[in-house]
Amino acid sequence: MARSALLNVMVQAAMKAGRSLSRDFGEVQNLQVSLKGPGDYVSQADRKAEEIIHAELSRARPGYSFLMEERGEVEGDDDQHRWLVDPLDGTTNFLHGIPIFSISIALERQGQLVAGVVYNPAMDELYTAERGGGAFLNDRRLRVAGRTKLSDAVVGTGVPHLGRGHHGNFLIEMRNVMGEVAGVRRLGSAALDLAYVAAGRMDGFWEQGLSPWDVGAGIVLVREAGGFVTDKAGGQDIFATGDLVAGNEAIHRDLMKTLKKPVSPR
Repeated sequence: MARSALLNVMVQAAMKAGRSLSRDFGEVQNLQVSLKGPGDYVSQADRKAEEIIHAELSRARPGYSFLMEERGEVEGDDDQHRWLVDPLDGTTNFLHGIPIFSISIALERQGQLVAGVVYNPAMDELYTAERGGGAFLNDRRLRVAGRTKLSDAVVGTGVPHLGRGHHGNFLIEMRNVMGEVAGVRRLGSAALDLAYVAAGRMDGFWEQGLSPWDVGAGIVLVREAGGFVTDKAGGQDIFATGDLVAGNEAIHRDLMKTLKKPVSPR
């Protein structure tokens, strides 16, 4: 596939940060780790990867603004463009030696998501998408899965960790979904969950308590692979609400209905 100059910039930044994460993954016992909150870790690896991405993107596109997981908002001279960056999505996996983590970079233009890159350096899987240009895994074109029944579907989710306040609501949702689907998976990286939906590896995904840098790139991937992504109300306020539902047309619709059900009796 021929990538645009913009996508090449994003890929180069992600892969350079990925090389840094791969080195740190081999020395994970020696990393300095701190807590941002209960169950919410940040490591020296996160910070180093974010520095690399910030430097690469700033050099290639001077003036663009940033919204990054560790640094937060960094305003640039160009108020039309903003990078959404998660330098290590799946920090808990990373720190436990589980090779399911990713770098996520998305670009907003005038508030609209236009491009996304998700890279898992441990598996050397590079997911890319640009609005109107399709979604790809390495050089292979992606399409969401074709299953139309929840009973045949494997769906992903994110389990609220210690300190999150919506455990009760999640348990209701989980119970209802588990009664309808073939299986539920929890990868530990929302960016990879969405990439897997785009690749047809999972049929759907839902989660709450998400941030823009968690899902910006994944949203572009799923949409460019022919899927649907909304908030749980069916709208487009994903960044405001922090909740998200994704899948092909049929799975997205039926997953939304299932998530709205009250808890069923035992």
